[in-house]
Formats: sequence, structure tokens, C-alpha cells
Amino acid sequence: MIIKTKYKLCRRLGVGLFEKCQTQKFTLSEAKKNANKKSKRRKMVSEYGAQLIEKQKLRFAYGLREKQLSRYVKETMSKKDSNIAQGLYIRLETRLDNVVYKLGLGSTRAMSRQIVSHGHILLNGKKVTVPSCEVKIGDIISIRKGSENKTIFTELKGNGKNAALVSWLNFNITKKEGKMIGLPKLESQGVFDFKSILEFYGR
Repeated sequence: MIIKTKYKLCRRLGVGLFEKCQTQKFTLSEAKKNANKKSKRRKMVSEYGAQLIEKQKLRFAYGLREKQLSRYVKETMSKKDSNIAQGLYIRLETRLDNVVYKLGLGSTRAMSRQIVSHGHILLNGKKVTVPSCEVKIGDIISIRKGSENKTIFTELKGNGKNAALVSWLNFNITKKEGKMIGLPKLESQGVFDFKSILEFYGR
């Protein structure tokens, strides 16, 4: 997805979905544009429209196709768990590409997805090329030996800075490998309204 399209999505959905839209430069640019615009009466958003926006936020942020997200929702609901929202959040956060991103091995989710697809990542010592692969507690995520000297890793250093921001991941700087030590908790995030998203799919 080109940068220009990402900027448009951030403006339309009203949230910094992508890393490119979370910079000070982007924030100042948007503030300047809004200041120059003539005041207009904002169009009221219907309940369905609000739910659709929340669903789109989630889908674009994790880089999912509509069919993928819909399948995740159906699978989570079929488990008949008392907390469906928590179950859906765990499934999204424990995707291998997202875990690679959270460990700091990829600077964005899109880059992390590409890193996994190209076979640079090992899961419990085995090469995995499926970004949607589910990571479980106790699993070890590491860089394939033949890929350690790739520019993408020598620049990032794989220092695990992002892992320090989440309690369910641990990063060993010496070994340059991460480990999933717990489950992500829905209440720790404040970006997506999972209630609205589930109501959208429950229609």
C-alpha cells in the first residue's frame, strides 16, 4: 500500500492506523490543513456507519482482507467463550507477523508480514512463511541464521524495544530471539472499539 493511500485512510478513519501517520510531521500537517478549511457542519454518522468505521480501522491496521477478519470473528464466536472480544483480540495480536512487529524485528506490520513471507523468521526453530500463523505461549521467535546479516536486520538491530511495551512478550538481546510468555489483554489497548466491531458482524 503506497504512503499516499495510507495518509488518505488515516484522514478518513480519523485515527493513526499506520506508523507513517503517527509522526509529528503528519500531525502538524493535518492541523494546518484543518485550520485553513472553512468551518462546515459535520455530517452525522449512523450507528451502522460508526460500526463500519471501527471495523475498517481494525482491518487496515492489521493488514487483513475482509474475508480473513470475518473468518476470525466467526471462529472466535464458535468457541462460545464468555469474552468474544478478548478472544478476537488475542487471535489478531498473536499472528506471527504482529508478534515479529511487536518484538521490533520489523518497523511496521507490513514490513513484518513481508519478513515472514520471505522466510527470514523461525518459529521454534522451524522456518515459517505464513504471516497469519498463530503464536502460542512458550513459542520462540528468532531470525533465521542465513538472514541475520540482511540489511533489514542489521539496521533494526532486533533490539526488542517494542517488546518492552507489552507484558506478554520477552526478548533476549544476546540470542536475538523473542518468547511469548503470556496472552495480550484487551483492556491494555485503547485504539479499537471491539464491541462495535462485533455488533457489525452480528447484524
